[in-house]
Formats: sequence, C-alpha cells, structure tokens
Amino acid sequence: MLSTELTAALNKQMNEEFAAAHAYMAMAAYCAKESYDGFANFYEQQAAEERFHGTKIYNYLNDRDQHAKFSEIPAPNTEFSSVLDTFEAGLAQEQQVTANFYNLAELAKNDKEFSTISFLNWFLDEQVEEEAMFKKHIDYIRRIKDDANALYLYEKELGKRNFSEEE
Repeated sequence: MLSTELTAALNKQMNEEFAAAHAYMAMAAYCAKESYDGFANFYEQQAAEERFHGTKIYNYLNDRDQHAKFSEIPAPNTEFSSVLDTFEAGLAQEQQVTANFYNLAELAKNDKEFSTISFLNWFLDEQVEEEAMFKKHIDYIRRIKDDANALYLYEKELGKRNFSEEE
C-alpha cells in the first residue's frame, strides 16, 4: 500500500500535469491570436500529451486502490511577448516537472515502493525528451531571429505535430 505522503505527492503531480495542459492551451491561444496556427497546434498537442500524463497518474492511483483527488487549477500566464517567450516558458515548466518527478522518485525510493519507482521511470525518461525538445525549439527560433520566411516554414513544420498515446 502506498504511504500517505507518496499518495499525496502523486495526487499533487497528477494535478500539476493537468495544470500544465492548461498552461499549454494558454500558449496555444496566444499563438492563435498572433496568427501562428502551426505553433498553436504544437501547444494544443502538447496539452493533449500533458492530459495523457495526468491520466496515467490517475489510473496508477486507482490501480493501487488510492483515491485520485483533484484540486483547483490556477489560471495560467496568458501574456507572452513572442513565440520564443512561449517556448522559454514551456522549458521552465518542463524543468519544474522534472524536479517534481525527481522528488517523487526519492519518496518512492525511501518508501521502498518498487512498483512506483518502475512507474515513475517512464516519466523520468519522458522528461529528458521534453526538455531536449523545448531546448531544440528555442535554439531554432533564436537562430531564425527575424527571418519571417524561415519562421513561416518552421511554424508549418510544427503545425504537422499530432500527439499519439502510442509514442
């Protein structure tokens, strides 16, 4: 049986994942408002991925006969100065999520909760990919600078993104 502390931490992270989805939808809304439909799609897909992550934790809690508890989702930032600003905010968010999962893994390790450690390994691997992806996009957008044609092509490429749970 999961400890009270570990259950609370998993519930907190489940809610953080749904809050991240909310934040990515705010970034999508900014991009859509600025007529960056490809970037908006990127963030809509990112939001779907975060909801999937939250649901994975929800299902794990249920599988372990624990009560998944939902909390209030705070309003996300809705003001951005540029597309680059959204990606920098996304990276900061992903870095915080990584720190959260490290803390969860430490709790599970201290509790000798080996099935939870196994479960969390998927998320730890996922966070390496998430941070690397945001860093890559930030590098590309910085490299593009004010080249409207290059930004247009890059946006169109990101507009093709389609999240799949099988990925």
